[in-house]
Amino acid sequence: MSSQPDTSLARRATRPARSWATWALAHGIGKAFLTVGARRGDPLARLMADPSLNADPFAAYERVRAAGPIVKTKLMSGTASHAAANQVLRSADFGVGSGHGELPPLSRRVLSRIVDPDALGPMDPPSLLAVDPPDHARYRRLVSREFTARSVAALEPRIVEVAESLLDRVAGDAATSFDLVDAYASQLPVAVIADLLGVPEQWQDDILAWGNDAALLLDPSLSWRDYRVAEVAVRRLNAWFDDHIAHLRADPGTDLLSRLATMSGDEQLDDRELRGVGLLVLGAGFETTVNLIGNAVVQLDAHPDQLAVVRERPELWPHAIEEVLRFDSPVQMTLRSAYADVDVGGHVVSSGEPVVLFLGGANRDPDVFDDPHHFDVTRENANEHLAFSSGIHYCLGAGLARLEGAVAVRTLYERFPDLRVASPPTRRSTRVLRGYESIPVSAGVSRALRVA
Repeated sequence: MSSQPDTSLARRATRPARSWATWALAHGIGKAFLTVGARRGDPLARLMADPSLNADPFAAYERVRAAGPIVKTKLMSGTASHAAANQVLRSADFGVGSGHGELPPLSRRVLSRIVDPDALGPMDPPSLLAVDPPDHARYRRLVSREFTARSVAALEPRIVEVAESLLDRVAGDAATSFDLVDAYASQLPVAVIADLLGVPEQWQDDILAWGNDAALLLDPSLSWRDYRVAEVAVRRLNAWFDDHIAHLRADPGTDLLSRLATMSGDEQLDDRELRGVGLLVLGAGFETTVNLIGNAVVQLDAHPDQLAVVRERPELWPHAIEEVLRFDSPVQMTLRSAYADVDVGGHVVSSGEPVVLFLGGANRDPDVFDDPHHFDVTRENANEHLAFSSGIHYCLGAGLARLEGAVAVRTLYERFPDLRVASPPTRRSTRVLRGYESIPVSAGVSRALRVA
């Protein structure tokens, strides 16, 4: 298989008029309404569009939850209740609305016709995030066997190998300080997902950069400038996957994408579907994990008593990761559209009505978690969080993210026991994904060496 895919498709004319129309319908109009609503004090719009809440939205989540299981404003409905969010996520009467459930059905149909096939992103069909049954069941069945508990457990030696190799590189540098995200948190999951997708090593940095930019499309109200950045990135990813899939069909390996590319009969996927699977696996196995590792280090640094507990009892590392997922969820919100009139917590959600589920708020619901604003690595029911969603759209890569997070953070602190966050980290501007662009850390004066 060639290791130099031809990304000429990314250089194809981007049809600016179509791009602008797609942005306006999928993001621009909603952004305008959310911005106005936030300025007028709409509590749901503020959580989605007010930059002052980006760093700390939790008090605002509390106010939404206190207002009832379902809060309806002039713009939308939403919930920060664990019970209500869990019911919506598990109900067959709610769906993803072709990835844009916030839009009226007519707008969705128009959007599906004008979106450029070369610019399909994570919220466009055939992505698993944007389809309901029966298509969802078909795609998930083909991919999920790579993410069973047994398959994920088998990846642990490879994850340890990657973690130790990355830390060897850091330890070999003269400086005792480094950017945790750039040098470690982003590199580890990309290497693991590259194995699943058959991505040659020389392309991993490009995939990382394009994936970071394309992830902006998960946010519901992108500016035109950010949309253009994301669109260019997703075009490059689509172009790369198209060429990569062609090579895999001709010379398959043992990876997931090779297996899917060479299927025949009823299970055969066309190139567009394979590209969608590739983008989904990249997002499911990468974005959440990068944020999880970074958020874990920031929280453990801010709670040295809890770091001391998990160091003394290393069997608690998986528990610590569950508590990070609950306390500082890498995915803060998602959306579902009602397909029928549904009673949720005594409030009737009408057919066609979109509901924003604030997962970050649900994960601090005192009805489920005692003292929910306390970070506790020994919390027994931390795994009842909704950080990976619930129901049929439960995150495909949840088990892998958990394992990578536990291995990555444990190995990091074993190698650098004096590790500290050296200066305030830079938070990502995204509202759906919660994490950091940069986390400057210091390895401390006693930079531990790897034990043979």
